[in-house]
Amino acid sequence: MKSTNRRTFLKRSTAAVAASSTLPNFFIGKAGAAPNSKLNIAHVGAGGIAKMAYGPSKNENTVALCDIDETKFGEHAKNFPHLEKAKKFSDFREMLDKVGDDIDAVCINTPDHTHFAATMEAMQRGKHVFTQKPLTHNIWQARTLQKAKEKYGVVTVMGNQGHTYDGIRSLREWYEADTLGQVREVHCWSPGPSYGSRYFRMPDQFPPPAMEVPSHIDWDLWVGPVETDLPYNDLFHPLTWRGYYDFGSGILGDWFPHIGDGPVWILDLYDPISAELVSQTDVPEGVAARASVVKWEFEKRDTKEPCTMYWHNGTNRPETPKDWGWGEVPNAGSFFIGDTKTAFLDNRSNNPRLTSKEDMIAFKEAGFPAEKYPRVKADGPIGEWIQAIKGEGPEPGANFDYAAPFAETTCLGVMAMRAGGKIEWDAKKMKITNRPELNSLVKEPVRKGWEYGEDLWS
Repeated sequence: MKSTNRRTFLKRSTAAVAASSTLPNFFIGKAGAAPNSKLNIAHVGAGGIAKMAYGPSKNENTVALCDIDETKFGEHAKNFPHLEKAKKFSDFREMLDKVGDDIDAVCINTPDHTHFAATMEAMQRGKHVFTQKPLTHNIWQARTLQKAKEKYGVVTVMGNQGHTYDGIRSLREWYEADTLGQVREVHCWSPGPSYGSRYFRMPDQFPPPAMEVPSHIDWDLWVGPVETDLPYNDLFHPLTWRGYYDFGSGILGDWFPHIGDGPVWILDLYDPISAELVSQTDVPEGVAARASVVKWEFEKRDTKEPCTMYWHNGTNRPETPKDWGWGEVPNAGSFFIGDTKTAFLDNRSNNPRLTSKEDMIAFKEAGFPAEKYPRVKADGPIGEWIQAIKGEGPEPGANFDYAAPFAETTCLGVMAMRAGGKIEWDAKKMKITNRPELNSLVKEPVRKGWEYGEDLWS
């Protein structure tokens, strides 16, 4: 898809959000199902973050659970007893082979490196899909999922709570009413990764030594599509895989989909022309650093001037705006540096405010701009997705026509962290132009039997 066409398409997608009452509804794909009947949902990845999907979908039928770790089937059973009757599988391909006819929709709650394979397997069988953030592990996968959405016509959404909140819509309305002026610089920040916490562990040595694979884990299925020499080690499963780039995307992949959602959507920050690692603490190759700064550059978009966006993590923090009047600056969020005003969003791209407290009080007293973007009346992205499938609401805002280009921006930043230095990017050709040896990260090799989506490019 050409870069100019991509931008035109994204403009149309945003316009559709503003007029969502006219969007087509997507009805349950299973033959004979009525709009108000219960969905039959399967979950790939049964433990950990899957609990974020279990709650909003508890009034539907959970017919199948899939996990490579047998202990995960009972992890959330106490809080969600409706899961007990679901059929259990270790391989999502086998699950869809055996009970696919009974499944309307699939939630993908796995580590980053298996998002694409599980999502494609479900979509090509006509299943609606919810996929956790970050949507994919590389840029080729993101663009392929956007092609798959068009081909298979299913309802899609990336798991990102903040994109359903009012705050991100409010700040876009403020920006489009010229409250900030032109925004030429954005700063996003997060305190992580916190190695030694629940989600990140810094290894004593890397690669780590091989450990015996527990009998309840299918390690080969956990590795899935990844070509890697890394052995089984409890550094990777459960939970602490995020800091290792063969499988995860570091803190940028974990939190930029939340914190960067506001800047990307509000300012149309797609198709960067470059991404650069400005600074980073020392770290073994293949491991995410404790502290980093990444910079993306974006060309002019319609009437929007060129923009530079920064990601700061760990001990790195952006400079606090001189007019900040709200006490201690939160440990995560984003600043929109405008010609006339500066704005802040929190770590879920919500709760917008002008950094000057006096300006914010005056702005509120004068009256906020009229609401242009309809507010979501659903229980987060899962609820929004379920409503769309049933024909009870519009297409989710974080559908793959938005989430895939957003994932490309995310992945390019992760690539800069992995490779160091500056990456010059040609979105139209989907190629790195100044360091061609890095194009192996744009489309990563996969193990035999895990090939998906090649036919969508022919």
